[in-house]
Amino acid sequence: MNRKLQDGNMDFLFKAIMKLESLEECYDFFEDICTVQELKSIAQRLKVAKLLTQKHVYNYIVEKTGASTATISRVNRTLNYGNDGYKVIFGRLAESGTELPE
Repeated sequence: MNRKLQDGNMDFLFKAIMKLESLEECYDFFEDICTVQELKSIAQRLKVAKLLTQKHVYNYIVEKTGASTATISRVNRTLNYGNDGYKVIFGRLAESGTELPE
């Protein structure tokens, strides 16, 4: 965990997110708390990370996601040197049978 981020406000945010119980509640909450562009950027990074873990090359990822090579590189660095947050969520999504959308 990145201790630079940890504070009471971040704890409150993450506890709030953990209380969401449905996809509809997630849409409602995140549309209220984030801009459309912020949400699209987060979703794009998640898809980039999944494609990188599937060993796709940058050109393919650019084509499929519209992400810049700088974004892909940043996500790749996080996958290699981050806190394994992507690994945890991808494992749990796989357990639940949730597939990457086209």
